Amino acid sequence: MSDASRVADSTGNWVDTLAPRWAQPYLRLSRYDRPIGSWLLLMPCWWSAALAAGMARDIRHLPLTVVLFFVGAFVMRGAGCAWNDITDRDLDARVERTRSRPLPAGQITVKQALAFLVAQALVGLAVLLQFNRFAVMTGIASLVIVAIYPFMKRVTWWPQVFLGLAFSWGALMGFAVTFARVDLTALVLYAGSIAWVIGYDTIYAHQDAEDDALIGVKSTARLFGAHTHQALIMFYGLAVMLIGVALASADVHWPAWLGLAAFAAHLAWQITRLNISDGALCLRLFKSNKHAGLLLFAGLLADAVMRAS
Repeated sequence: MSDASRVADSTGNWVDTLAPRWAQPYLRLSRYDRPIGSWLLLMPCWWSAALAAGMARDIRHLPLTVVLFFVGAFVMRGAGCAWNDITDRDLDARVERTRSRPLPAGQITVKQALAFLVAQALVGLAVLLQFNRFAVMTGIASLVIVAIYPFMKRVTWWPQVFLGLAFSWGALMGFAVTFARVDLTALVLYAGSIAWVIGYDTIYAHQDAEDDALIGVKSTARLFGAHTHQALIMFYGLAVMLIGVALASADVHWPAWLGLAAFAAHLAWQITRLNISDGALCLRLFKSNKHAGLLLFAGLLADAVMRAS
């Protein structure tokens, strides 16, 4: 396969080596060659599912919920990426890192991308319909934010806030599934996750800061610039504080606090390591947030098991 058919910032992965050639543009369109975004979308879902199960002192349904959230996060992130690339195809063609994506590279048409988007959304709907009516409506409500997010970089310096609103929605879903309501604990967890997303996506956006400046795309990376470390201290600190408030309101036990401490230590490590001029390092630190999220989830899961026993 020629390198021309690959995406510049994602080569040598399973899509390049194992997927049928006809399927490769679709899998790349929805970032199945780069699943980190799906994992980051999944983390607040798992946090809320475990926290809600612990509050209910009932983990009987938690394994199935975890699996359904996993499937839903991957297909809905795939659909979201397809929508993002459809709306951004002209901008992507002007950025070095993204011009080799399937749409700007002409590997698939907009109609084909839309068809694949709909197929993934239908799988997501099938997952959502396994839950109660309130959870179904809560999940559907997130589509409004998903729909407008790609346009925000054109009109505000804070598109990462809108990404946070979308990527943190799972913090509400665990409570919607478990209790058929969204209470204050869920909302505070949601706010903490939004602060986390703003932080890690600012790191990610530094990869494209120079190209974004040339084409007029706004981001918190450009907004904060040389003050990014201070901004991360604020947003990552806010994330830890708000998630801590959510845990306190849920009356969690020590495993959850240990998970939060490990999460906080990981975020602090990212700040100390960050060099905004090193795009490769920015990408590695961004990806490491999967591990930060899993550390917190492990603590919440252990807490739920302890409280249910």
